[in-house]
Amino acid sequence: MTDIVSERAALFLGSRLKRLAERMQSQVTRLVEKADLPLQPSHMPVLGTLDRDGPQTIGALTEAMQVAQPTVTRAVARLTELGLVETNREHRDQRHKTIRLTPAGREALDRAKMLVWNRAEAAVEEVLADLDPSFLDQLTRLEALLAQEPLDVRAARRLEAGVSVVEFTDALAPAFRTINMEWLEDMYAVEPVDLKVLDHPRTAIIEAGGAILFAVVDGVGPVGTCALKPSGGGAIELTKMGVLKSARGAKIGEALLAAAIARAQAMGAAPLYLLSNRKSAAAIHLYEKLGFVHDATIMARYGAAYERCDVAMAYRG
Repeated sequence: MTDIVSERAALFLGSRLKRLAERMQSQVTRLVEKADLPLQPSHMPVLGTLDRDGPQTIGALTEAMQVAQPTVTRAVARLTELGLVETNREHRDQRHKTIRLTPAGREALDRAKMLVWNRAEAAVEEVLADLDPSFLDQLTRLEALLAQEPLDVRAARRLEAGVSVVEFTDALAPAFRTINMEWLEDMYAVEPVDLKVLDHPRTAIIEAGGAILFAVVDGVGPVGTCALKPSGGGAIELTKMGVLKSARGAKIGEALLAAAIARAQAMGAAPLYLLSNRKSAAAIHLYEKLGFVHDATIMARYGAAYERCDVAMAYRG
């Protein structure tokens, strides 16, 4: 059995750090039990912060410990049950209630420092002595970088790095059908003209001088597609554009449409047009964003190709 958390080290770094934390906490828990203390390792930072900085609100504890507020709230609730901390009842607003150590809490903390903290710290320092001396500095740097720009923001910025646009191959023909059938069956009735293209893409599009593009995500495969179908006289229809539901919201459609426009221009499209339906509001908004405009002439010339067509647009750049 392979360890995927270690194998995909960057992807599962958070899980690996959590796994390491759980392992270390379980080992320290055995020290706590031997010291006959009614605590968990996760309670120690709360007690230590109250000891170092004095009485604190939940908000101040959260900021000082740099953890989620629900985590602090649960720890304080448990420590209150154990009689190790108490809450100032002068404020009705929970955010302004002050948490402080009780005499029993201070006694438990002193015992923890002597029998757990010093021993655990020495044991960890022994382990760290076998590692790169900058390990703890690197952890501090990692925390600062994630605070400066969270992973979700970085991931959104880097999404296009994992998306490539590729040309049609026969091996991709099933994906062309699958991606398009998903949105067609979800929103409209599939028409004979749709099946003619989806069942025979090479004949209907490629051999007619057109092109089919796919958006492929690394490690996933094709998640979006569109076709450029010649209509005679230099006109090219942008058609059969779709992105799988599972991949929507990641701007893959925008990247794919931009690539299709560039490809159509290289083919000398005059004009490049598309036919759609008002129900496809999100798609129409994307078309407008990238330079398509509603065009009555296109509707009159090509709109009868689909029963569902009530929108016709031409690319103006």
